[in-house]
Amino acid sequence: MIRSVFLTLLVLVLPAHAQTIKLNTEEYPPFNYREDNEYKGSSIEQVKLLMQDAGLDYTIEMMPWARALSLATTQKDHCVFSTVHNAERDPKFKWVEPLLTNRTVLVRKAGSGVSPSTIEEAKAYSVGTQRDDYTQTILEAHQFPKVDLAVDQTLSLKKLLSGRIDLMPVSEDYFMVLKRQGRAVELALVLTEDVFSIACNPGISDEVVARMQSSLDELIADGTQAMILEKYGVGGTP
Repeated sequence: MIRSVFLTLLVLVLPAHAQTIKLNTEEYPPFNYREDNEYKGSSIEQVKLLMQDAGLDYTIEMMPWARALSLATTQKDHCVFSTVHNAERDPKFKWVEPLLTNRTVLVRKAGSGVSPSTIEEAKAYSVGTQRDDYTQTILEAHQFPKVDLAVDQTLSLKKLLSGRIDLMPVSEDYFMVLKRQGRAVELALVLTEDVFSIACNPGISDEVVARMQSSLDELIADGTQAMILEKYGVGGTP
């Protein structure tokens, strides 16, 4: 009996094990990417700063987008970024935002002659994107009839440049990265304007999410976010 009481008291006085928030993302410059085995990008920098400021234990891991999104959907301590906050995803997560605002555009292979002037005209062409990406949701919402789904953006880009698909939806900032890299792509049409966010599993406490949001709000208020976005050549500062 005495031993049982002692063990109960010991559990009560010992500090609770610190929660580690697992933040997952994908390779998608200039927001998130690897360089010399180091994670960099406009969203990576913001996430590191806000988590440190919030005093939260965390890890960041880069993986295929579908897996990152699935973990945040099913695992209690997981979040995923940079995630477009749309109506379909809204009830599935707790949100920390904005990491940035950005337009989504349709791009074509340079010189291809594919030139839709409206979304309705764009539906006549084959459009490719990665499976479970926010752009898939946009295409489905607009009822594009010919959608080619790949495992990642790199494969969709290869299909576009080889003529296997006609159009590809990407963030406007990623389009500018491709242009700077000398890729043969051109702007065809603007699809949407989006808010990119951190999406956390609903099992994460409201207190933790509030601390993350407060730290991000401070990054925005003191101009740090704007400087980071400018550093990476990201437009559309929130």
